[in-house]
Amino acid sequence: MKTILFTVVLLWIAAIGQAKDYRIRSAKELEALVLVPGDRVILEAGEWKDQKIVFKGNGSKSRPIVLLAANPGKTVLTGSSSLEIDGTWLLVDGLSFSNGFLQAGDVINFSESSSFCRLTNTAVVDYNHPDEKVDYRWVSLRGAHNRVDHCFFKGKRHQGVTLVVWLSEKPNYHQIDHNYFGSRPELGRNGGETIRIGTSTWSFHDSFTIVEENIFEHCNGELEAVSNKSCRNIIRNNLFYECKATLTLRHGNHSEVSGNFFIGNGKPGTGGVRIIGEDHLVHDNYFQDLTGTSVSAAISVMAGLPNPILTSHWQVKNALIKDNLILNCKEPFAIAAGYNPGRYLPALNTVFVENIIVADQSPLKWYDEKVQVDFKDNQILSPSYSGTPEKGFTLKNEVLKKMNNGLYLKPGQSPFEPFWENRKIGPDWAKLNTSFPVL
Repeated sequence: MKTILFTVVLLWIAAIGQAKDYRIRSAKELEALVLVPGDRVILEAGEWKDQKIVFKGNGSKSRPIVLLAANPGKTVLTGSSSLEIDGTWLLVDGLSFSNGFLQAGDVINFSESSSFCRLTNTAVVDYNHPDEKVDYRWVSLRGAHNRVDHCFFKGKRHQGVTLVVWLSEKPNYHQIDHNYFGSRPELGRNGGETIRIGTSTWSFHDSFTIVEENIFEHCNGELEAVSNKSCRNIIRNNLFYECKATLTLRHGNHSEVSGNFFIGNGKPGTGGVRIIGEDHLVHDNYFQDLTGTSVSAAISVMAGLPNPILTSHWQVKNALIKDNLILNCKEPFAIAAGYNPGRYLPALNTVFVENIIVADQSPLKWYDEKVQVDFKDNQILSPSYSGTPEKGFTLKNEVLKKMNNGLYLKPGQSPFEPFWENRKIGPDWAKLNTSFPVL
């Protein structure tokens, strides 16, 4: 037994010794390497123009294969450069894409066979085709159990989602966290989402993707900043700062939206959460000074289409909207938003419970007054409310406590630091805005 154990230890030590560092100057040099667990491929600093990098290999949890910049942020991929991540337990760290564009496809792609791979500390900035109608993505997440974290994306002006999760027959369990999504100007048509999880045709498949502790600043590409088009996803603890685009549960069921901050600062058309589909839970979110109405209200419950196809607005059923704090928003709750003679199915078994609204008038905007919605134990806080609160709302003459950062506390809530004040968001090497004043 001791001999066997000694042999295993020797083999383990030998395996560790096999790991190498490779310094390369081109995608062609990477292509020639046969990588094993623990290897590191170091990309020399400088401009890498028109480089089609294909990062292949199979690492392990304890010994991933790493592709990293010699100096984070100083390996700059330009022209028509792109990156393919194809394997298991692969880690990409510290790259920067700028001054380039593609004709189609993906700037960064996780292959369909990729799993447990990670893109971190990386940036794609202003990687735009001169023709804004040319459609390609900056990041495509395929495969399973992959992660995009501490990255920076800014300035996408052309057609196509900034970061998209593609589905397959099996759930993918991706994680998108601690990224900084900077400004995305209005595209003027569909196809300008910042994040999309799934597609209409795959919308009834489970994804189990988690989107958390990201910053979305001035993401205005289209109506949807985050477009949920699959089932059983969690979108939590993100900041949407002065965004016209909304967090939209567009297709799919059983998703959770919690702990997010929507700060509008009175900017025109700033929105919150839009609900479509079944069994969604929207709770403990914070909405302040949003000016959007109807489909861009703080919380919008949509009217549904009869006999829907996969691309339709499906009927809202069994939504629970609970414990949200809504302050000084133009339309706190929009009921049956998008209603018209062809889109008229009402929300069913939808409950608003224990929400707190700071407003001087009714928080409800009915776009179809025939809809029956259950309101329970909601509070309106106002010293100058006009009218009589609707059933399910209690009026209180109470003023919320304001913290030094401009955020307000619920009654009885202890002071706290929001995640962007005590977490590192985006790449270590990028100088990003860290101030998000609440005016």
